[in-house]
Amino acid sequence: MKFQTEPTLPIYLKFTDVTYKVIIKGMTSCEERDILNGITGAVNPGEVLALMGPSGSGKTTLLNLLGGRLIQSTVGGSITYNDQPYSKFLKSRIGFVTQDDVLFPHLTVKETLMYAARLRLPKVLTRQQKEKRAVDVIYELGLERCQDTMIGGSFVRGVSGGERKRVCIGNEIIINPSLLFLDEPTSGLDSTTALRTIQTLQDIAEVGKTVITTIHQPSSRLFHKFDKLILLGKGSLLYFGKASEAIVYFSSIGCSPLIAMNPAEFLLDLANGNLTDISVPSELEDKVQMENSETETGNGKPPPAVVHEYLVEAYESRVADTEKKKLMAPLPLDDELKSKVSSSKRQWGASWWQQYCILFCRGIKERKHDYFSWLRITQVLSTAIILGLLWWQSDSKTIRGRQDQAGLLFFIAVFWGFFPVFTAIFTFPQERAMLGKERAADMYRLSAYFLARTTSDLPLDLILPVLFLLVVYFMAGLRLSASHFFLSMLTVFLCIVAAQGLGLAIGATLMDLKRATTLASVTVMTFMLAGGYFVKKVPVFISWIRYMSFNYHTYKLLLKVQYQDIMPTVNGIKTDSGLKEVGALVAMIFGYRFLAYLSLRKMQLHCEA
Repeated sequence: MKFQTEPTLPIYLKFTDVTYKVIIKGMTSCEERDILNGITGAVNPGEVLALMGPSGSGKTTLLNLLGGRLIQSTVGGSITYNDQPYSKFLKSRIGFVTQDDVLFPHLTVKETLMYAARLRLPKVLTRQQKEKRAVDVIYELGLERCQDTMIGGSFVRGVSGGERKRVCIGNEIIINPSLLFLDEPTSGLDSTTALRTIQTLQDIAEVGKTVITTIHQPSSRLFHKFDKLILLGKGSLLYFGKASEAIVYFSSIGCSPLIAMNPAEFLLDLANGNLTDISVPSELEDKVQMENSETETGNGKPPPAVVHEYLVEAYESRVADTEKKKLMAPLPLDDELKSKVSSSKRQWGASWWQQYCILFCRGIKERKHDYFSWLRITQVLSTAIILGLLWWQSDSKTIRGRQDQAGLLFFIAVFWGFFPVFTAIFTFPQERAMLGKERAADMYRLSAYFLARTTSDLPLDLILPVLFLLVVYFMAGLRLSASHFFLSMLTVFLCIVAAQGLGLAIGATLMDLKRATTLASVTVMTFMLAGGYFVKKVPVFISWIRYMSFNYHTYKLLLKVQYQDIMPTVNGIKTDSGLKEVGALVAMIFGYRFLAYLSLRKMQLHCEA
């Protein structure tokens, strides 16, 4: 059985008088702007509904509203699914393909769909069954030739644009959705690939699924694939009905094409208020002639604003009431179908532990290319070799030698505090689009993602420091003892994990790379200056800063590891057990990460207008 023909929960979508406003805040006042004005329509299982209109007409906003991605107080009207309002249960029954292809560039096509299947398909299926579904989707969408090719991105070569779009569609249809929403699935594709994509959508709809898609400027062949059409202009409804009857309707109100043209071009010209090569309705001609002649354009055609007003009035007076009466009729559905849709219980495709394991493996596969790039390895090793040469076999028996070694230890504390902060800052801002998309589909719990994301970095983050210390430690002639070497390694590890936590917290709180980088620069510089090497005696009113500095605690620990049992004090620092410093670093590790998690919790994950 093909995945497309599997039975699914039928969902009838109705929306009546849907309105949406955005509040634009200025310096002194707030302004409300209407994005959608009373949009009414319906789509049933087995149908493909196309949302058409010029750029800025409100197509994507309407699609987000219907898909439950835009839930705000400024939304008006009624949207029902089997005569029931939106509920969290629907997240597992809705597939939503965004306009931008949000995919991990270093994963292959097969890996992308495998991870989606394991996270989203019901728990009742085994891992083998889920992976078989992913393979079925690959063959159904004609992706078998590129299944082992990386997706690619701005700096990584990968699959073509059409193949990327099909992977995005595969990510959503893999769950056998009842409702499938697509935002401009044919943008950037050639006409043949676009036709194949729309044909796939038609095949999906024919077996009882409900498909809604926005479309910008389809070819005439594409246009005839749609069952129903909504034409929008400046947020108002110009037409709703069968796509095949759209030309007949506009001809009935006096707007007929004067030359043979693509129906989609004709409709978009009307939505833009452009009547070039289109007959002018007699009512509109009379209206324009009665008004001031200045309202006419040079070619004698009425201005776009007048055309738009006429089309809106014509639809409201001739069709709108009839369509609303049709929507008032109750659906012939039993109570069981209605109760399923209204359930508020979420359906997770995997347990918390399974989600964590899947996301952990996916994280390592995606980021190993960045961590083990030759640029990063060269940066760390070249720094280590330069340090080793500058501090070549330093002498710890003289005061001058100990001061030199203290400088080296402080640099190690600063370098492995600075490096992880600026790596971790990019984590959540760069993955914000992916996190928003996957959380909106209820693919996993936020706690599972956060823990997997932060722990999958640790194995990768701790390999380069080992290479760094192996070079520096022995070249600089630090204390040659296995216990002291491994304690120094552990201290650097604690510093890295604490610094990484600070970077995660700053990135998650601000979610803006420029602001996050600026704040991190100031914070790291402050921590470095308060690290106990440059200033020994800090004024009391500002001395609290050094206790927040991981550089300070790391520097003290490294000194204690090197000189414990040899000298009671080094550079004014007592060489005691160092438990306080370890406790402070552990507190930072958990404290910063908890702050990052709270910041992610507060972040608005649903789509914004």
